[in-house]
Amino acid sequence: MADEPQQGSGRRPVGGELIIPIAALLFTVYYFSTIIDVPFNAQASALFVGTVLILLCGVFLVRVFLGIRRGQLSLGAGRLIEPVSFVPKRLFLLGLTIAYIFVVDLLGFTLTTFLFLSLAMSILNDGNRKGFIVALSAVLAIVGWLLFVVAFDTRFPAGPFELLVQKVF
Repeated sequence: MADEPQQGSGRRPVGGELIIPIAALLFTVYYFSTIIDVPFNAQASALFVGTVLILLCGVFLVRVFLGIRRGQLSLGAGRLIEPVSFVPKRLFLLGLTIAYIFVVDLLGFTLTTFLFLSLAMSILNDGNRKGFIVALSAVLAIVGWLLFVVAFDTRFPAGPFELLVQKVF
């Protein structure tokens, strides 16, 4: 809520700040609907995390509602798309995120994560330090694989990397 007030109104626009809390609430409701048939321990953990998320979003939404009622805040989007020069990068990152969802089944978790991180960091860093970005992306993708697939035994989509590791070990 660090935006400046709208010109002439004296009210700070917070509409853009509502996107993530509302999306989190919708995702949590969806998540709750998917855990009905899982073991009790998983349900309990999911309900705890989801409840905390709902409470935090609720507190934020109450603060916004009270600020609007007092005339301090407005539902305007404010500087959500500013600076305009960042819009192409934001759209590219959105497209990259959507592509990740569709490509992860084909390339598997580790390789898709590596590609996503490499491309996202390259865009955000204007293509500078390519070697560092590739190395960091590789480390993060492998650590993610070790944590989620190996340690937590999560069933993420298997791709060429996962199949190769499975054959080797």
